Amino acid sequence: MASGLHAMLRTTPGITIVSAEQQPEVTIAVADDSSLLDLLSTFTTSRLVLIADELRQAELWTAIEHGLVVLVPRAQAATRSRLLQAISDARGGRGDLPPELLGAVLRGLKQLHETTLGPRELTLSGLSLRETQIVRLLADGLDTAEIAEQLIYSERTVKNVLHNLLTRLDLHNRAHAVAYALRHGLI
Repeated sequence: MASGLHAMLRTTPGITIVSAEQQPEVTIAVADDSSLLDLLSTFTTSRLVLIADELRQAELWTAIEHGLVVLVPRAQAATRSRLLQAISDARGGRGDLPPELLGAVLRGLKQLHETTLGPRELTLSGLSLRETQIVRLLADGLDTAEIAEQLIYSERTVKNVLHNLLTRLDLHNRAHAVAYALRHGLI
């Protein structure tokens, strides 16, 4: 199937086929009957189009960890227009999963929150409610004393929360924390 995809795409305007060493913008992987987990371990991409059928839960999560944004069932991948749409979606940062897998992802995110994030007072955004409040106030230009007064915390608590946030996310300073939160849509 891979050689057929190569032949189908090599003459398509706007698509350049490169080797994996060249860090492609979008990677297309075809899962065959061998181990999908072994295939996925070879990729470190931010945008993966995977052509596969019937992923198990562990395979789905591993694919997401390796950059999965579009999953195309094998039967649909033979259609040039479907494949070009998948590439376009991946390139544009749009995800596309079959409905039955989307439900599994949503259930998995809920379980992740309940078992891992919630007990650590984190949200799916990666910030705790307290961290989010403090970074929002930083973005509004408040200093430590003003944040402490508004949230009814001690200044030491505000400083500790900021220190823990900066350390955990490997950020350099308060301005970097605000920029990070803005870039990632957290505030």
